[in-house]
Amino acid sequence: MSGITGKVVALTGASSGIGEATARLLAARGAAVVLGARRTDRLDALAAEIRAEGGRALALPADVTLPGDQEAMVARAVEEYGRLDVLVANAGVATVGPVAALDLAAWTAMVDVNLRGVLHGVAAALPVFRAQGEGHVVATVSTSGLKIVPGQAVYAATKNAVRTFMEALRQESTDGTLRTTTISPGYVRTELTAPPSGADSPHAAMLPFALAPEAVAGAIAFAVEQPHDVEIGAITLRPTVQG
Repeated sequence: MSGITGKVVALTGASSGIGEATARLLAARGAAVVLGARRTDRLDALAAEIRAEGGRALALPADVTLPGDQEAMVARAVEEYGRLDVLVANAGVATVGPVAALDLAAWTAMVDVNLRGVLHGVAAALPVFRAQGEGHVVATVSTSGLKIVPGQAVYAATKNAVRTFMEALRQESTDGTLRTTTISPGYVRTELTAPPSGADSPHAAMLPFALAPEAVAGAIAFAVEQPHDVEIGAITLRPTVQG
């Protein structure tokens, strides 16, 4: 049996990309998955496919910028399955452009989704984890926060803010109750990083070499399947050819 079998996992940003791949993998390995995203048509279809293959899945509309949506996800997980073992905070948005473009709307969206979305998820899940005596928060960050490049100032800032928050949370949780993991993927073949049609850019050039979302899902599963006294604090993975 897998160390994932029987766990209850809530995932945000589950309607596509890394979130979808992670939901499929964890469900296939025996977890009950509670899926949240704004695109409910895709989410419902994914949950139905998982159930058709013998897995356990629930789909709930979730805008991570609204604290109540993640509170509802956590409550539904506990109501349906009796507990929550893992929160995968995966929802994210990215807009690339120079600071001088002053795209305030994009900056606000990245702060609200990438940073506040994680805070809202932790605020919803942490009381349950404390009451149970154990739990695990996995946050998808990015190598963009490790290697700073022009055009990604605000996106990288939000990811580094999450990385800092998760390290502080880890240090506040050394009583053995909570595990924390950050996953830092490089270039991944998802809608988040897809260049505009016909775009001639470094992003377009990297697309043939980008990681499949399933590679990141495997890293998340590795962290989740460890026994509770083993914490995988951070995983970085990128295409071998990425500079």
